[in-house]
Amino acid sequence: MDLILLQKVKNLGDLGDKVSVKPGYGRNFLLPTGKATRATAVNIAQFEARRAEYEAKAKEHLSGAQGRQAQIEGQEVTITANASPEGKLFGSVSTRDIAEALTAKGIAVDKSEVIQSAGPIRNTGEYNVIVSLHADIHATVKVTVVAEKA
Repeated sequence: MDLILLQKVKNLGDLGDKVSVKPGYGRNFLLPTGKATRATAVNIAQFEARRAEYEAKAKEHLSGAQGRQAQIEGQEVTITANASPEGKLFGSVSTRDIAEALTAKGIAVDKSEVIQSAGPIRNTGEYNVIVSLHADIHATVKVTVVAEKA
C-alpha cells in the first residue's frame, strides 16, 4: 500500500515521504490516526498545495513537545502498590499508573506516551521510564515504587 506521510512517523519517514507499507498497518493505524493519506494523483496534488500548512503544523507540534520535555525531564513520581515483604508486587505498575501519577502532579501525560521497554513494573524499587512526546523527543522520568504500609 502506497501512502504519503502527513507527519513524521518513527522508523518510517518524514513529512511528505511516499512510503510503501503493509496494508494492515496503513489501513488500521496510519490512515485512521491521520498520519498518512493514500498516494493517489489527486492526494499528491492536494498535499503539495498544502505542504506549507503541514510543515507549519509539524513545527508547532515539535516546539510544543520541546516545551513539554523541559517540563517533564528529571521529574520523579512515587507510586504506592500492594507488595509482599520481599518487594514483589501483587499486580504491576503499568503505563496508565505512571501517566496518572504524572497528571496528578500537574504534568499532562497520556498513557500512550509512556514507554516501558522492559514491560510492566513488578517489583518495588526505582526505575527510569521514557516518555515519548514526539518522534524525535523523549524525556526520562524517575518512578519509585514503594510497598503500601499495612
